[in-house]
Amino acid sequence: MSHWQQNTRNTLKGADKCNAFFHSEQFTEQNFPIKIPLEFANLIDKRNPNDPLLKQVLPQIEIEQQGFSVEPLEDEKNSPVAGLIHKYPNRVLLIASRVCAIHCQYCFRQNFNYSEHDAISNWQAIEDYIRTHPQINEVILSGGDPLSLSDEKLQVLINNIERIPHIKNLRFHTRSAVVTPSRITVELVKMLDKTRLSVVLVTHVNHANELSNKFAKAIQQLTRVTLLNQSVLLKDVNDSVSVLSTLSTDLFALGILPYYLHLLDKVSGAEHFLVDDATATKLHRELGKKLSGYLVPRLVRDENLAAKTWL
Repeated sequence: MSHWQQNTRNTLKGADKCNAFFHSEQFTEQNFPIKIPLEFANLIDKRNPNDPLLKQVLPQIEIEQQGFSVEPLEDEKNSPVAGLIHKYPNRVLLIASRVCAIHCQYCFRQNFNYSEHDAISNWQAIEDYIRTHPQINEVILSGGDPLSLSDEKLQVLINNIERIPHIKNLRFHTRSAVVTPSRITVELVKMLDKTRLSVVLVTHVNHANELSNKFAKAIQQLTRVTLLNQSVLLKDVNDSVSVLSTLSTDLFALGILPYYLHLLDKVSGAEHFLVDDATATKLHRELGKKLSGYLVPRLVRDENLAAKTWL
């Protein structure tokens, strides 16, 4: 077992283990299971019940609120082939894995039917679909988290994608890179360096406190990869100009360009994270006054059956 795989097993699961680790009684079992890798948990200030990293993994009792549902984006309606989501003309998203290193309590896919949507087991149908749609030039690997796959499985998947001539770009959407930075192995770096595809790796970082020294050292190995970041705007986590500007400047210092700032996908159980549109728009406008334009992420919302909308 590799070092990073051992680290993914060093994980806090369930309320009892979390309360013991954090010396608290804040954690209670809810519908979405608790899962926190120790590499991330050790960045949390145990003395601070309002720590912004803690709030992202701390379940809350659901609050009945209009517009929230178990599947807010209805991804399966945009899945012509199991394991593939096609919402935008030139790109498709593959469900590369059902596993994620961490369970963020705002995750919009926490109720997704992963058992039927697995890119590896459905590969032939996926390849046939992509080959008959030559306008597709980019494949996005998501999940779960694509970096929860072993290097061997990732290599097979990349080899399969490379065989489709009109695919030019390969994009990873990953939370694992920051919450378990040991996942960025020498083998992974070599794999991404040698592919014919142009590789984009989109990290998912919401707060500068997540940017550990281990992550900084690991991510800078990816010298031939375009590095972007997407965040989710979360109440009492990063809904301030100072927090977001620090995040953008710290990301850029590591060679990562701020890309998207997502409005919350309204999944049941995440009601307490909601920042309303007016507040979000004002916040984004103020951020633009403070930072150079290239450091200001786009403020976006994912729609059920349409492309992202910019606010």
